[in-house]
Amino acid sequence: MTVKQLRAFLAVAQTLSFVQACERLHLSQPALSLAIKALEESLGGALFVRNSRSVRLSAEGEVLAAIAPRLLADWDDARDLLRQHFALDVGRVTLAAIPSFAGNLLPRALARFVERHPRIDVAVHDVVNEQVLEMVLDGRVELGIAFEPDHLERLRFTPFYTDRFVGVVPPGARAPRRAALHGRELAAQRFIALQRPSGVRALIERAFADAGAELTVAFECHQLATVGRMVAQGLGVSVVPGFCVPQMRELGARCVALAQPSIERRIGLLQRVERAPSRAAQALCEVLLGIADWDALSPPRRR
Repeated sequence: MTVKQLRAFLAVAQTLSFVQACERLHLSQPALSLAIKALEESLGGALFVRNSRSVRLSAEGEVLAAIAPRLLADWDDARDLLRQHFALDVGRVTLAAIPSFAGNLLPRALARFVERHPRIDVAVHDVVNEQVLEMVLDGRVELGIAFEPDHLERLRFTPFYTDRFVGVVPPGARAPRRAALHGRELAAQRFIALQRPSGVRALIERAFADAGAELTVAFECHQLATVGRMVAQGLGVSVVPGFCVPQMRELGARCVALAQPSIERRIGLLQRVERAPSRAAQALCEVLLGIADWDALSPPRRR
C-alpha cells in the first residue's frame, strides 16, 4: 500500500465518484482505476462495490476509510518533521566531551553554533576520556570530544589542535628562573591529581614516569575546578591541559610552562566510522572544525 494509492482510495471513498475523484487528484480515470486496482490486489479484496450507475464502499472499504485520514495525516506530519530536520529548523545533537574541555572551550563554541542554528538542541555529557570513547562507540552520542585515542578501531578522529599541558602552582610560589618549570620540581611536592580512570591523569603519570620523575599524589578529586581551588589554597601543585589556564587563573592558581616532561596531546572530534551523522550533527561538526583559533575561545581572564 502506497501513499499515492491511499490518497486515490480516500478521494473515491469521500466522493463515491471516480469522475470527481479524478478532478480532485488531477488524474486520468485509467490512472485512478489502476491505483485502486493495485491497492485492492495488495490488500486481498475489493474495497468498492461498483455497477454502471453507482459506487459504494464494501465492508472492508469502510474499515479502511475510517483509518485512512489518520494514516495520511501521520505521513504528512512525518514528512514535514523530516523536512524541518534537514532544513535545521528543528533537531537535537548528543555530544560527549571530557570535562576539562566541556568546562572551558566548549561553551563558547556552542554559542557560535546556537547563533547559526537557534532551533537545534544540544545535550552535552561531560565524562572522562574513556567514557567519551565508549559512548561514541555504543551509539549513545553522535559526537565526542576527547584526546586522540591510541587505537582508532571503528572511530574517526579529526584534530582541533595540539594542547600543551602546563604546571599549576599556588599564587605565592616562587617563580622559576628558567622559562619553563622542570617536572622534577613538581614531582618533589605534594601533587593534586584527578581520580582514576581519568585520561588526563594517566597521560601525566606516564609522561612523568618516562622522564624518571615519580609523582607523590597527596590529593585526588574528580573535577579540574577542584584541582585549581586546592592549588590556590597552597595544598599542592598539579598539571593540567593548556586550555584550562584561564580557568586556573580565575580560581586563584598560577600557571607555568612545563618542561621535561613536555606533555602534548592532540584533542579533537570523535565519530563512529559506520554511523552517518544526522544533519544537525553535521552542522555542529562544521562549526567545531571551522574554528581555526581555539585559544580565542578561552574564557576572558580576570585582570
